[in-house]
Amino acid sequence: MKKVITLCLFVFALVLGTPSAVAQNTKLVDKIEINSQAAEKTEALRKFIKFNDTQRDLVYEALREYTQANFSIKDQTVVEEGVVEKIETELETRMKSILNDEQFERYKVFSE
Repeated sequence: MKKVITLCLFVFALVLGTPSAVAQNTKLVDKIEINSQAAEKTEALRKFIKFNDTQRDLVYEALREYTQANFSIKDQTVVEEGVVEKIETELETRMKSILNDEQFERYKVFSE
């Protein structure tokens, strides 16, 4: 009888743990998607703008944070007014600080 009760408790614990395991898997998929999008855009920018490795790392980080912010907005049902513009402005400010003037002008052409 003890074994049956122990088995039932074990099965119950597994059932309770399953949703959290699925939620963690979804977060992992989102993180992989965010990183891949940022890497693809960074590589496209590197070919178009021609920046060095240090700038590449900084651009990747800025694009990763931008993409993550967009993903978090996508998951929300109600988005505050001006949030998207704030994210766009923040990305542009970071890119301007990373790139020199000529590179930033090419970035603006690429973005359009």
